[in-house]
Amino acid sequence: MTMTMGPDARLTLPPDGRQSPAALAIQRGVRRHFASLGAVSVCELTLPDFRRADVAALAPDGRLTIVEIKSSVADFRADAKWRDYRNWCDAFLFAVAPEFPVEILPQDAGLLVADAWGAELLRAPQAHPLAPARRRALTLRFARVAAGRLHRLADPEGAAGFCD
Repeated sequence: MTMTMGPDARLTLPPDGRQSPAALAIQRGVRRHFASLGAVSVCELTLPDFRRADVAALAPDGRLTIVEIKSSVADFRADAKWRDYRNWCDAFLFAVAPEFPVEILPQDAGLLVADAWGAELLRAPQAHPLAPARRRALTLRFARVAAGRLHRLADPEGAAGFCD
């Protein structure tokens, strides 16, 4: 069976329902930022400790970055699990909307200010390189999740049983 699509057709992932419209706008800008740097990204990547990274980006050189999106002050104050994300990446950043009061964010984390059209790096993240075995495991997890999601887009019925 061959699938043909016109030039204007687009396959899109359905929203998973966990993010607010504000968080989705930040997410889109963050992903565009990483794409402009030649990196690829996935959203809601389940980590080995079962936490889910809002955005995980894989740079051309293999560096893994995790971005925690905070769409409001209440969101930031209610969620402290981001502290554990540093164990699973080479760099950690927060991403917030332009109106977010950035002074409340930890100074030792990187900072992106984003909207639906892009993001600007306001503070570079501190580097803390992953051990080679952990990097390999996470890179494999990243690849399998990305490939599985593409498979489900192209053949939703044929991807049954795959989970990420």
